[in-house]
Amino acid sequence: MTNPIKKGDKKTMRAWAFYDWANSVYPLVISTAIFPIFFEANTGEFDADGNRLTDLVNFFGTDIKNTVLYSYVIAASLLLVSVLSPFLSGIADFAGSKKRFMQFFCYLGAASVSCLYFFKEVPIELGMTFLFLASLGFWNSLVFYNAFMPEIAEPKDHDSLSAKGFSMGYIGSALLLISLLIAIKAFGMPAKHSFWITGLWWIGFAQITYRRLPSGTKGNKITKKIMGDGFRELKKVGKFVKTTVRLKRYLIAFFIFSMGVQTVMLMAVLFAKKEVFNKPDSNEAGLIIAVLLIQFIAIPGSLLFSALSKKFGNLKTLGVALFVWVVCCAFAYFFVYDEINFYILAGIVGFVMGGTQALSRSTYSKFLPETTDTASFFSFYDITEKIGIVIGMVIFGYVEATSGDMRFAVLALIAFFVAGFIALLFVPSKENDTIPDEESEIVDEIG
Repeated sequence: MTNPIKKGDKKTMRAWAFYDWANSVYPLVISTAIFPIFFEANTGEFDADGNRLTDLVNFFGTDIKNTVLYSYVIAASLLLVSVLSPFLSGIADFAGSKKRFMQFFCYLGAASVSCLYFFKEVPIELGMTFLFLASLGFWNSLVFYNAFMPEIAEPKDHDSLSAKGFSMGYIGSALLLISLLIAIKAFGMPAKHSFWITGLWWIGFAQITYRRLPSGTKGNKITKKIMGDGFRELKKVGKFVKTTVRLKRYLIAFFIFSMGVQTVMLMAVLFAKKEVFNKPDSNEAGLIIAVLLIQFIAIPGSLLFSALSKKFGNLKTLGVALFVWVVCCAFAYFFVYDEINFYILAGIVGFVMGGTQALSRSTYSKFLPETTDTASFFSFYDITEKIGIVIGMVIFGYVEATSGDMRFAVLALIAFFVAGFIALLFVPSKENDTIPDEESEIVDEIG
């Protein structure tokens, strides 16, 4: 039995936003805070006294720096997301099963996160497989999660709803991280227990979303013919994008600056661990405090950028955010050698991070045509983002591997933000009021 989709229903929108509360523990605990520190502390070679001899690990017979391996594994998972997304979104749109696909990848990601509990005890190849699948589950679930927004909310509510989701995610994940830190520091809980607790949190709170989120109303039977419909739908979306100046130029800009934004977010803690908190007497609790600072500042940041977008427009506000990202990378390269400057940087990053994420999603949603097959359009969006992140992570890892200095990799990210800012300048604030016949026909074919 399916639930009808009621656009503008406040209970449905609140339940949708609550999935951010459920899944945001993955990017905070696993991608940003506890696991990167755990990974850095448990990979490489050490002497009998626990002093690090080298940060090289043997992965399928090849010696590679641990942080370079980390960046490549995450990049590989996102590349697979890019391949799977059109295939699955076509089936989801045809069969009306976005919710089921979202649930499947949510459970895959949460189960894989829980398996990281065994990371230290299993071969590095298996441990990185757990990390790979956790990333795959998280990012693929977001493809279908994001696709629900234009179906359940009016365009005028997209900015505020997107910001609300991210804000709930920042609050919920921060509460879990604080609880885990208290358990680790005050009660001596081994850090690896954080991983299965994170998986349980993700699955448990996601049920609030699933109880209210509509299941879809099509009920079409999946046949061999539609197994490739996702790629055909993606081709149609690509054709529509080519004929729509605003959407095409925005996606180009988004593709470019996503390389920088997501790479910074995924590698920030490993940068801090290697470049700032790398001394025997370094206070790792200070690193976690910086992560929490980012989370809490991101909440007013996302809300402020949402308010600014109403006054100045999404594109101008995003341009300001990209300028701040350039400042962050330059500051990290030239000044972040001590904890105080890292805290300053964390505050700035937190402020701009929430606004960039929320506005990127809602801006794209506003630019979409009227269609019911939103999974195909958001699949295109997510593929654009993921390929951008793959390129960003690979370039980051390559620059670090060849230069031997992670700081040069951070400096290289400035190019993405500058190029993304320039690309935004060419995005028109409005599309033509009348959609050309060619575009209308393509939209009809898609939706």
